[in-house]
Amino acid sequence: MALSKKPVTGMKDILPQEMQIRDYCIRVIKETYGKFGFTSIETPCVENIANLTNKQGGDNEKLIFKILKRGEKLNVAEASSEEEIVDGGLRYDLTVPLVRYYSNNAANLPSPFKALQMGNVWRADRPQRGRYRQFMQCDIDILGEPSNLAEIELILATTTTLGRLGFQGFEIRINDRQILKAMAAYSGFPEEAYDSVFITLDKMDKIGLEGVEAELLNGGFEKASVDRYLELYRGLAQADNAIAWLAEKLSGVLDAAVTEGLQEIIDSVQATKNADFKMVFDATLVRGMSYYTGTIFEIAIPEFGGSCGGGGRYDKMVGKFTGTDVPACGFSIGFERIVLLLLENGFQIPDSPKKVAYLIEKGVGGEKLCEVIAKAQEAREQGTQVLVARMNKNKKFQKEQLTAEGYEEFVEFYRETLKN
Repeated sequence: MALSKKPVTGMKDILPQEMQIRDYCIRVIKETYGKFGFTSIETPCVENIANLTNKQGGDNEKLIFKILKRGEKLNVAEASSEEEIVDGGLRYDLTVPLVRYYSNNAANLPSPFKALQMGNVWRADRPQRGRYRQFMQCDIDILGEPSNLAEIELILATTTTLGRLGFQGFEIRINDRQILKAMAAYSGFPEEAYDSVFITLDKMDKIGLEGVEAELLNGGFEKASVDRYLELYRGLAQADNAIAWLAEKLSGVLDAAVTEGLQEIIDSVQATKNADFKMVFDATLVRGMSYYTGTIFEIAIPEFGGSCGGGGRYDKMVGKFTGTDVPACGFSIGFERIVLLLLENGFQIPDSPKKVAYLIEKGVGGEKLCEVIAKAQEAREQGTQVLVARMNKNKKFQKEQLTAEGYEEFVEFYRETLKN
């Protein structure tokens, strides 16, 4: 039986044209984030299974690629539960590994700690446009900063990076988990049902207010609570200043500092941004991770029609490892979706070096071959990207392929003569 030449479902081979754009994006991201004081770190792709299944990752915990124990520790025949044969898993995001990393190394890290982490993550998800089972994430996080300065810096750094990659007219949608909980409390939902209510609310953009109403009622919630809940969202849609309107409406159940802080973040970013985007308060924004405790935000790029990244504050997560809570906030760019949009829009890497191909006829060797290579070395020293290759029998097709890779000029070397 022949071996399969196709990658595993949900994973992909990356061709040179895409790889060049990916490498460019990585350079821009690291350079821009570095200017904001973020420091690169790296964590293992495998984490302890207990860390990955601590009920903080939402539905992602159902998508873990689990790893069996090895050697004598693996005894499938006598195992009565999964816990007896599984001890690790491929990370499904970079936040859980970061928090473990910080918890283990905090004594050797500055405070606040501004981390930049880029790496592959794995989810046993259903593949679709812009969604794979193996994909790169790009996260920046600030640990140890309790004030809104963390959110402001994260949003400015991320939007500056997107601006440098050529994106314009996008939105940063922002909300706060405390607002979500206050709206649910005001409406009379029981606290233990909040997560169920939020899961339904998160579908608002797909099923609308009527769909949310129907799903909540079918879920067994009191009609009075559902009516009061949806009345809040109808009022928000008509309010001139949604945050101020909500602060007044929820004055008995929501600390005024929450809405004041949210407004401060929006105003500060709007006043100091250097990219073309809008800050938008979105009271339907939920974010799926259970570890979020406060501000949450998401990138919406019109061309994609969905989220291209997001993040928020997770002040209780470090405490799960150490017993002592540390304020933490992070923002993740949807790297694969950003690259997809650049490819679909025919993105050209700016200020890339001139690309020249030296094609050498078969039989050229010895001193003449050294002469050609020396010419290539000299051109490279002057900043030109030079490919030295043997001339194919079908030279026309070879040039077409190289042209598709961005080569602008061809120099042909023959045994007797040199032609441009």
